[in-house]
Amino acid sequence: MRPLTERWAKPVLPVDGRPVVGLLLRELARAGIERTFVVVGHLGDQIEALVGNGSAFGVEVSYATQPEALGSADAVRRALDAGAEAPALVTAADNVYREGDLSRFRAAASGTELAGALAVRRGLRPAPKKPGVQIADGRVATVYDLDPNLALTAAPLWALGAPILPYLEDLSGPPFELAEAYQRAIDDGRRVDAVEIAPPRDITSPADVLDQNFPYLGAHGGAGDAVYHGSP
Repeated sequence: MRPLTERWAKPVLPVDGRPVVGLLLRELARAGIERTFVVVGHLGDQIEALVGNGSAFGVEVSYATQPEALGSADAVRRALDAGAEAPALVTAADNVYREGDLSRFRAAASGTELAGALAVRRGLRPAPKKPGVQIADGRVATVYDLDPNLALTAAPLWALGAPILPYLEDLSGPPFELAEAYQRAIDDGRRVDAVEIAPPRDITSPADVLDQNFPYLGAHGGAGDAVYHGSP
């Protein structure tokens, strides 16, 4: 995301002219989530200044700090150390989900027999940062697969059940990743369901910032207008 992230924390970059983390928190609130833990790192003070205690977004927000990019599983462990509890939803903070998908994912991942769940999407070619997922009878068989023929790729949205927690320890790395923890749980016979959602809108490159804001600029700026909405 450089050079943008030399000045801005990634979650405060805009989608439709609004900080992505704010849109995500509001969607979590609509899904019935009342308490969230935001794990901050690079330029995390910008996120804390924007989000505050979360009341403006309809949720209660607490913070944990990840001093360097040590992976998704490490981020979850730091949230747990700060007081988060399973069951929980875990999501990257650079995605905006389609309306209703978080609620549907939460409902589908609430089964008592589940150790966890993973959101999957269609329409993307498997790649290292968006790996393919192998499914068998609605359950995840392989979390990370780069087979280009796979129809489903992983979205950065996980349901974390208590049975997954022991698998967050002793991971290879750094970075320490949730994909490895969930795969170990699956290999031990734990049930992890796949829940298909619509492709979320995400920011993974500077070009994505332009792409995700052009429709908004066209609707609100008009031809030849300069549109500025202040700092995130």
